[in-house]
Amino acid sequence: MGKTIRGWKRELERAHERIGGLFARSEPRARSLAYLQGLLSGCERKNGWQLAEWMGETVPYRVQHLLDRARWDADQARDRLRSYVLEQIGSPDGVLIVDETGFLKKGRHSAGVKRQYSGTAGRIENSQIGVFLGYAGKGGSSLLDRELYLPQEWIEDRERCRAAGIPDQVEFATKPELARRMIERTLDAGTPCGWVTGDEVYGRDSKLRGCLEARGQAFVLAVASDQRLWWPDFQQQRVDRIAQDLPKRAWKRCSAGAGAKGERLYDWALLRLTERDGWEKALLVRRSIEEQPEFAYYLTYAPRPKARLRTLAKVAGRRWEIEIAFEAAKGECGLDHYEVRHWQGWYRHMTLAMMAHAVLAVLRARGEKNSARTSAAQRARTAPPAGPPAMARKAPR
Repeated sequence: MGKTIRGWKRELERAHERIGGLFARSEPRARSLAYLQGLLSGCERKNGWQLAEWMGETVPYRVQHLLDRARWDADQARDRLRSYVLEQIGSPDGVLIVDETGFLKKGRHSAGVKRQYSGTAGRIENSQIGVFLGYAGKGGSSLLDRELYLPQEWIEDRERCRAAGIPDQVEFATKPELARRMIERTLDAGTPCGWVTGDEVYGRDSKLRGCLEARGQAFVLAVASDQRLWWPDFQQQRVDRIAQDLPKRAWKRCSAGAGAKGERLYDWALLRLTERDGWEKALLVRRSIEEQPEFAYYLTYAPRPKARLRTLAKVAGRRWEIEIAFEAAKGECGLDHYEVRHWQGWYRHMTLAMMAHAVLAVLRARGEKNSARTSAAQRARTAPPAGPPAMARKAPR
């Protein structure tokens, strides 16, 4: 067990070295490492107070300073996080995955908060919504990028934005637009990527699909059942109606990838739509094998050699890896435990939580499952406080 814990600690320190140079002063540099260690510790709630207590401090002043006033660039840290992940699990067939997740909040002062639908809660709740970009590579998956969604009502209230630390130059952007920005900067950085995938929120956006096509980037993007396609009779047809008319011979049973209970088998049909310069556009339909089947629909774009049904089905199946990443990042790395209200604090916490999750993803990709799943009690003992308790500024709780 001791060897396992030492391996976990070394990997975390190795990852932290990527961002250590972003801190001009030694104290916030050490604090950032302690923060990462705390995110992977046995703290019940990984907020400012409990992380400070875990570090041996009586108040959260220094933790709050790291997320708010300390001088360091969260976007540069994100870029170095991406390099770390890609060096470990990067693959030419890697899949970029876009998705969103909600963070339930109280009050109205946290940047971007409002009553809106949260998939986390499965209903309309007072929440913030983060749009994330994940990467599924060889042996594992991790989160690479993040953007905070700001509803239109926030952008229209500049005084409220300034109170939450939102820069004046930030304008309204839809979730697909945020996803496009993340995908473009990730691809521009030379990320090895064979595919892009995402759910209906992103697949229905023609601008996002057009951007990917213009870059020659293959994708498998889900669309809703009422998505319409132009048909040879110059009429638009809903994809669910098209699927209903497919003959029995059009369906083939194959796996969307391995799951916890074995291969995830579905019936699939592929209907090729157009071809140009060796690239094919197609409609991919997935049908569950239950007595009362459920359907899912995807628009695909790929070079002819890769536009095979089994390949496309595997790519569609990898979308779920970002759901697994969200679950792990929230459950093990405190992604949703933050209490910061300001724009900058949100990005800083998310970046550090993503780095903590990346360390676990790398260890699991190497097969060091015991390192990644070391008990919280054991992990909690691996890191000493960043400074003695006497260094903490005393203030009333």
